[in-house]
Amino acid sequence: MTTKPIPAPAKKRTSIGSRRNPEAETAVLAAAKDLISEKGYAGFSVDEVARRAGAGKTTIYRWYPTKADLFIAIYTAERSTFVPVPDTGNLVEELVQYTTSLWRFWESHPAGAALRGLIAEAQGTPEALSALRDRFLPDRTADVRRMLSGGAARGELRADEVDDKVALWVGFSWFKLLVGELHDEGAIKSVMMQIAEVRRDS
Repeated sequence: MTTKPIPAPAKKRTSIGSRRNPEAETAVLAAAKDLISEKGYAGFSVDEVARRAGAGKTTIYRWYPTKADLFIAIYTAERSTFVPVPDTGNLVEELVQYTTSLWRFWESHPAGAALRGLIAEAQGTPEALSALRDRFLPDRTADVRRMLSGGAARGELRADEVDDKVALWVGFSWFKLLVGELHDEGAIKSVMMQIAEVRRDS
């Protein structure tokens, strides 16, 4: 039986003061991405990222105060590569295309499983909850908010409904992520149609 060799520590990279060294940051993000792929969020540690990248832990913590912040950085870069933001002029079409691409990314990429780990950790760790609520969600729901706001500008829904509909979209998508039903793409269109529907006051 053979075992996978442990990657050797990278050559130590020097800092350039308060500014980020682009070479060092690239190495840190690459090491973090590899570690997430190998061990998932539970086995992810800043110590191991620092060892592999040849970077100082204090430097990494200055850039990314928690392991959740470092994960968010690599998640954001990967999601932006694999999940295009449609612009069709039709809200339901845009939401369906975007949600379908995102679910496929979550199902096929280690970042999807790692996001489940971050959500779980956020239930018991104030630092992870803060990172998820204050730094992850605002940026990662910006695309959906932009699509909904565009639909409101076209008269497809009311502008005062956007916040509630963002919350509905997040709740639906995260539910499917957490219970492992990302293959259920058939549900996407019907739910997106409900999210895009104009609420009528009684």
